[in-house]
Order: sequence, then C-alpha cells, then structure tokens
Amino acid sequence: MKSFPTRTYAEVRDALLARREIALLDVREEDPHAQSHPLFAANLPLAKLELEAWTRLPRRSVPIVLLDNGEGFAQRAAEKLDALGYANIALLEDGLAGWIRAGGEIFRDVNVPSKAFGEFVESQRHTPSLSAEAVDALLASGEPAVVLDARRFDEYQTMNIPGSISVPGAELVLRARALAPDPATRVIVNCAGRTRSIIGTQSLVNAGLPNPVAALRNGTIGWTLAGQTLEHGSTRQFDPQAGRDATTLAPSREAARTLADRAGVGRTTLDDAARWASDATRTTYRFDVRTPAEYEAAHAPGFRGAPGGQLVQETEMFAPVRGARVALFDDDGVRANMTASWLAQMNVDVYVVDETRTGDLSERGPWQAPRPDVPSSIDSITPEALAARLAQADHGTVILDFTSSASHVKAHIPGAWWTLRSHVAPRFGDLRALPDAKRYVAVCMTNALAPYAAPEVAALTGKPVEVLEGGTAAWIRAGLPVESGDARLASPRIDRYQRPYEGTDNAREAMNAYLEWEYGLVEQLERDGTHGFFVI
Repeated sequence: MKSFPTRTYAEVRDALLARREIALLDVREEDPHAQSHPLFAANLPLAKLELEAWTRLPRRSVPIVLLDNGEGFAQRAAEKLDALGYANIALLEDGLAGWIRAGGEIFRDVNVPSKAFGEFVESQRHTPSLSAEAVDALLASGEPAVVLDARRFDEYQTMNIPGSISVPGAELVLRARALAPDPATRVIVNCAGRTRSIIGTQSLVNAGLPNPVAALRNGTIGWTLAGQTLEHGSTRQFDPQAGRDATTLAPSREAARTLADRAGVGRTTLDDAARWASDATRTTYRFDVRTPAEYEAAHAPGFRGAPGGQLVQETEMFAPVRGARVALFDDDGVRANMTASWLAQMNVDVYVVDETRTGDLSERGPWQAPRPDVPSSIDSITPEALAARLAQADHGTVILDFTSSASHVKAHIPGAWWTLRSHVAPRFGDLRALPDAKRYVAVCMTNALAPYAAPEVAALTGKPVEVLEGGTAAWIRAGLPVESGDARLASPRIDRYQRPYEGTDNAREAMNAYLEWEYGLVEQLERDGTHGFFVI
C-alpha cells in the first residue's frame, strides 16, 4: 500500500481563503456525502474515478485532498488517482471526523455551494417572490402572466406548474423579452425548490426586464405543500429563435455584458483558452453554456457542454477545483456573460470568450469524456453467448451489476446481483453474500464501468471474470429478457441521495425539513467563512 501525505483542516482552510487551487474531494457515495461534508468538498465517488477524473480534474498536478469517513475509500482513491497520473495527492487528516474535531463547519445535501449562494443572494437583494397560493390565484384571475421553469427540461417533464414553459436558467435573460413582450405581463420563475428560482428571478431583475418579475416561493415543493396540483409529462419549451431578433437581443446582450463587467468577469479568446488548458501550472475549465442541442450540433474543440443554469446550480460538480480558471462560450453574448456574472460572484475566476467565428465550432456530438484504457486482461462475452450459458442448469455464473441502483431496479438481466464497485474489497465482504460461483460476469448499463470493476472482482475472488459486451443495454437491444425489482442487492442503495421531492414516505415532513435547511444556509456560510461570495 502506497503512502500519501496528509493535509490538516487548517491547511485546507488556508488554501480556500487564499484562493489557491485545491480539489477537496469526498470519495464516498452520494448519499453519505449528502449527509455530512465540508462546504467545498466535491463528491467524486471512488467507484467512478476512471470515468470522471480526467474531465473533472484536467490538470494532473493539481493539489488534491481526499476524504472519507474512515471507510478506507480515500486511500484506495489516492492509489487510483496516482495510477491515473496525478502527482499531488494527499489525504485529509483523520477524514471527516478530523474536520469536525478541528471545528470545521459541516453541510448537508448536494450542490451546497450553489444553494448556499442562492440563499446569500436572496438575503442581500431581497429577490421578489410570491407564494404558491398567490401564483395560483394570479393564474386563475386571467391577468397576463407566464410561468418559466428554470430547471433542466427532463426535470420539468417530471413535474411542473400547470401551464408553465421550460426555460432553463441561462436561457431566461435571452428569451424572456420574447416570451413576455408586453411589459405588463407578470413573469414568474420557478424550480423544484429555491435556488434556481432565486437566481433566475434575480437574473431578470438585474438584466432590467421591464416586466414585473417574481420567484415562485419554494418552487414545486411550495406548490405541493399548498395542496395544489402539478402537471406531469409536459413538453412546452421556448422557441429556439425566441429572443434572437434584433429588437430583443440587443438590450439583453447589453445588460448581460454590463453585469459581467460589474462582477469583474474577464475577457478571452478561443486561442487563449486553448493555451490556458495546456498550462501545467493552472487548472482551466472550458464550458459551452448553450443548450445541449446547440452544443451537439457544433462546438469548439475542448469545450464541455454545461448549460449555464446548471453550471451555476452544480458548480462544484462541473468544476471541483476551487481556485481554478473558467472560460465560458456562447454565440449570442447573453448566456455566457450572465452565467459568468454569477460565477464571479461565487468567487470564481471566470472569463467569457469573445470574437468567435462559425468555423471555430468544428466538433459535433456530445462531450466525449477522456478515460484511461480498460484493462486488457479480462475476457468478454456477448449477450447471446451469456444467454445460452444461463440456460444451462449448471452454469455456475453469477452476474454482478455495477450500474446505478436506480437503473438496476428498473431493469436488469434476470438473476443479476447489484453491488457498489467501492464495496468490492475485503473489508466490505459484499461478494461473500452472493451465491457460490464458478465465474462472474461484470455488467453495467452501457459497459462504461464494468471493465474497470472486473479485475477487482477477479483479484478479490480468485475466480474467472468476464465483461458483458455492450452492457445491459446491448442485452436489451438483442431482445433478451430483463426483470425489475430490488430482490438481489448486495450493497445498500447509497449511490444516490434521495431528494426531498422524490416521494419519500413522509414527503411533507421531508419537504418542510429541506426548506428549513435552505433557510439556515446563510448562517452556516458565516460560520464557515471560506466562501468569498459577494453580490453586485
């Protein structure tokens, strides 16, 4: 076992206060991370390091500090990151318990820096809001009003305010003038809870939209708690050309640039951003903040798609290196500047790319995450061959499914057992709870993770291990049967934190508790003292 240095709470805090680069990474699964972690500890589970490290930690010499809560994950993650080429790895002294003993503030939930920032903005600017009851009455009155849902489109489709339109956060300033051309039309912005409602509403206020604007207080949570009905499966979206005519684009662009300048946003070019990305002494993230459809149609090389509203909402997930440099791109002069104005207020060193040409957008398709080569020592098996083997009475094969627990419960190969990859280790013993096997087959939904897990299963069990070619998705495409349910779980379902609006047994209590937690974030920020947030 390789030895790695440790960093104390005081050393990590000093780096945050001095704005020196640091990647403080919680390598536990999402649920334990959400229960308790430092403010700027980004969640990068041990199980997914090969899939995400080179994207989320683009500079191999970045200072990394890993934490767990005594499970041994940080040491294992350090060894993996070392093998992936990272050269400046340390462990947080005594992990989460050491942070707490040293007096460090502890936060709950996910995307906490962004949510805390939203509450900070609301407390400073007194962002206008209306209760669910008031919005319902307004809509029933027939007065001119539009409700704009600032979440991702897939979230909107899950549940939405009746009659609302999906306009994800960074699109609001670009599109609102076209969606509510009459200045007398009231504009209501909502999300599931509070953050994107606050940031979206304040964006429109800051950009000088002439309409009266308000957030739906507490979003769909507040709407549900008021006993009002949500729609499900809605498909209403903004017109992609909305806000792009000269009449509406010019004032939006001018307002966004003014706000970016006031917030201290820098300017750059694609060439400079490319040079920054190759700088071995400084981490640079490059994000295209347009819609996923626009990004996939054409984007600049090296830029990752990160719709601006989600970049502000999930900042530590996209850019976990605190103190890094961020370059943003759009093709309209509105979305990147608005996104940058918020990131700058979150104490991020951010720049907007100017002076681009159509020819600069030379790549197509979704972001292709760079990943290490999969181990070549593991055999593979086709879906058809596996199905034939499983049809034999004495096949002696146990299938291990390393996909997300939600995907496994929804659909998996009959007889497959679900387990966390991070639990494939002697101290957890999950595999000892499985039926006796002559061999194992490692699968996941898309065959992204299973090839990295397979050698670990082989080393732990001493049994032959194969990887299913194409994963469970290929099995399904081949027309082979699947089953659903949670009858065979070798690990607890801690890979995802259940949000308070996702149907817990005590949904009302969970929603109220969540709102109370959000209300208390500003006080927590003050106690923590490392954020550096400001409001223009």
